Amino acid sequence: MAQTGGGLVRRALTSISGGGDEEQGEASRLWHVTLSVSGKPAPLSEVRRGLEQLAHDHPFLLTSRYADDHAEIRYWEEARDLHDAAAVALRLWGEHRSSAQLPPWEIVGLEVIDRATYHLRVAEGYGPPPAHPVGVHPY
Repeated sequence: MAQTGGGLVRRALTSISGGGDEEQGEASRLWHVTLSVSGKPAPLSEVRRGLEQLAHDHPFLLTSRYADDHAEIRYWEEARDLHDAAAVALRLWGEHRSSAQLPPWEIVGLEVIDRATYHLRVAEGYGPPPAHPVGVHPY
């Protein structure tokens, strides 16, 4: 189940291995991902710097919100199905904790919805909170 893709920037999905899309006969789709992490309080400046580094390393990140003990990362992922998009999302924080010097927090929430569901929620007024302009922002 190998995938190629990436949010708004093309990249390989590193958490999936096996045959390609062509073998499966399935096209990639866009998935809106919200990843929530939490843990012991850390200095706000360090949290912000880590999230900014993560966004720099991975330009597919749309927006991050943070406090001293939790953060939320929102972005679009391109993947064959929800399982592939969720697998990539669940590895994001841990794989980049060291390189971006992120706090040693754990993932406490994950939402992955397809593009149609995202737009339906927004149109009906009960979608995710409006995103700040692209970037890293305090709560």
